[in-house]
Amino acid sequence: MSFPLVRELADDGIPVRLTCGVLGFSTQAFYKWQSNPICDRDYDDAHLVNAMVEIHEDDPEFGYRFIWDELERSGQKVGERRVHRLCREHRIWSTTTKKGRKGKIPGPPVHDDLVQRNFSAARPDAVWLTDITEHRTAEGKLYCCSFKDLFSNRIVGYAIGPRMTAELATSGLRQAVARRQPKATVVVHSDRGGQFRSRAFRALLKAAKLSGSMGRVASAGDNAPMESFHSLLQKNVLNRKSWATRDELHYAMVTWIEHTYNRRRRQRALGRLTPVEFELAFAERGTVAA
Repeated sequence: MSFPLVRELADDGIPVRLTCGVLGFSTQAFYKWQSNPICDRDYDDAHLVNAMVEIHEDDPEFGYRFIWDELERSGQKVGERRVHRLCREHRIWSTTTKKGRKGKIPGPPVHDDLVQRNFSAARPDAVWLTDITEHRTAEGKLYCCSFKDLFSNRIVGYAIGPRMTAELATSGLRQAVARRQPKATVVVHSDRGGQFRSRAFRALLKAAKLSGSMGRVASAGDNAPMESFHSLLQKNVLNRKSWATRDELHYAMVTWIEHTYNRRRRQRALGRLTPVEFELAFAERGTVAA
């Protein structure tokens, strides 16, 4: 870090040999640095930091270990200690609070709250609610990101995976869009989790012409119907037994969502119809009226 000072003083007329002697290094070392001010290591670090920042922006809850995993998966050969050093130097920290505190640091909203606890919809695909739930297995945690149509309470899309990443949220949203192919604007309402604030999720909302919406921090009531669905999933599937493998739990969750919840479980709020039956009845009324 003294070499730039030598160059500045040389521009002011102070001999390089004199400055190098005072600072305690040779003129050869200075001229070698001057011929290549940015060493290959620093250049590589700069590119690596750029990649780390992009990963962290997509998943702010990632610490240096997860960032290292993502770099390895993308084909970059780098040591874990080096990633830890660069994260520390550039203050790339997980949004999870430090040891000794509880909870997570809430992220800033990237959308206004367009729902305002008005949990009703006049048509299908007007409002989708989304959230992520988790459960342990003997192999580790399994996460599920679900999307619920507020009109019929039907689960229109979901993604299940071993890590709570932005890709989990975007995969569930892609499935919902592919299944429903909405013709009008859909409001997609979530909490302020990093997965829903990620650039990837926001880009998908924009590409699919959907409108994002976010509730307040630490306010489960702002997404109450989604919380209710995950409570049912917890009671009817997740807590029924101890799960040995992620695949076993994955199969059980898909079966319950597709077969039981959407097609067999009747709901009083829907006139004792299932979500699928309620949507079919709505479509038939629309046909008759036309």
